[in-house]
Parts: sequence; C-alpha cells; structure tokens
Amino acid sequence: MSITVNIYYTGKNGSARAFAEEMEKSGVAEKIRAEEGNLRYDYFIPVNDCETVLLIDSWKNKEAIYLHHASPMMGEITRLREKYDLHMKVEQYTGIESSGDERYIRK
Repeated sequence: MSITVNIYYTGKNGSARAFAEEMEKSGVAEKIRAEEGNLRYDYFIPVNDCETVLLIDSWKNKEAIYLHHASPMMGEITRLREKYDLHMKVEQYTGIESSGDERYIRK
C-alpha cells in the first residue's frame, strides 16, 4: 500500500523556496527520486502563501519510507532545513488498493 506524505516547509523572506531550489540544484532531490520505492518527490508553492513550499513525497510501502528515513539523504535534508530556518507541518496519507470493483470510484 503506497504512502504519500505532504510536508509543508515554512520560513521567512523566501527561505522555503531557496531550500527547495537548493534541494533541486544540489542533486539531493534527484538522489531521493532514485531511491528504491520512491514514487514521487515534487515541490510546489501555494498561490496563497509564498513563504511555504509543499513537498509531495510518495513511497511504494512502509519499508521503502523507513529505508529512506535511515538514508544519508535525511541528514542532508535536515542540514538544509536548519540552514534555511524552516518549520514543518506533516500530513500522511495511505493509498487505496484497487479490488477490481471500480463501481464506487467517482470519475
């Protein structure tokens, strides 16, 4: 069952956007995308809050996310988050497995 985590990074004076840009330019985000079990790792900027960046981070299963949390990438993320003095809000969602009976899914 897939797991999606929404992480809202909030800072001041554009620091959240600078954090996301450094994650991309330094190659850290790309290394995370290449990790076994990663399904998505993308940053977004809400139109109503320019001081926040949303990361949508999806993983194949719990094991994949646990391995990611134990990886050297977590240290790099923490270092950059501290560098830019960001605060986080985290939401976690679990994917719905298809049973083959699609009549209840609104299209």
